[in-house]
Amino acid sequence: MNFELIISIVLGFSLAAAAGFRIFIPLLMVSLSAHFGWFPVNESWQWVGSTTALWLLGIAAVIEVFAYFIPWLDNILDTASVPLAGIAGTLLMVSTMGDVNPVFSWALAIIAGGGAAAAISGTTGATRLTSTATTGGIANPVIATVETGAATTISVASILSPFIALVILFIIVGGVWKWIKKLRRS
Repeated sequence: MNFELIISIVLGFSLAAAAGFRIFIPLLMVSLSAHFGWFPVNESWQWVGSTTALWLLGIAAVIEVFAYFIPWLDNILDTASVPLAGIAGTLLMVSTMGDVNPVFSWALAIIAGGGAAAAISGTTGATRLTSTATTGGIANPVIATVETGAATTISVASILSPFIALVILFIIVGGVWKWIKKLRRS
């Protein structure tokens, strides 16, 4: 396994995990990266760097971020976001894999990329549901802010240094896990 492939896998995994927090922020980051040539995307993903894709993903990201600040809509979005995050995570991971055997890249993308995104999305959904039950939804905007910050931080870090993004991801997930355990005890 060469170093370039390892970087592609870590980059794809980090972006996929970020999709578990917000679906469109990492997709927008991939679009920006492809548009400005910050890193190469898979040959079949060249379209993501187009101006049209950049605008559409930017608008979708803004709508998604603000929709999570609407108290009743955030819980509805969580229901839909788990499968959508899994799909986005899979696609994000495939987009970063270069000239790799398609069977290997798709298998890895589905298992690691889709799995990470769906797991994080499910955890954040459970966190918001717990917050709604315990605080009547008053704390939900704080959770939405943290999730948006996590998605943005991991996405930007993924582009700058995939390995640093991976460390940040584990720190954030560990912090969320501790917070959930603390909520369950009280």
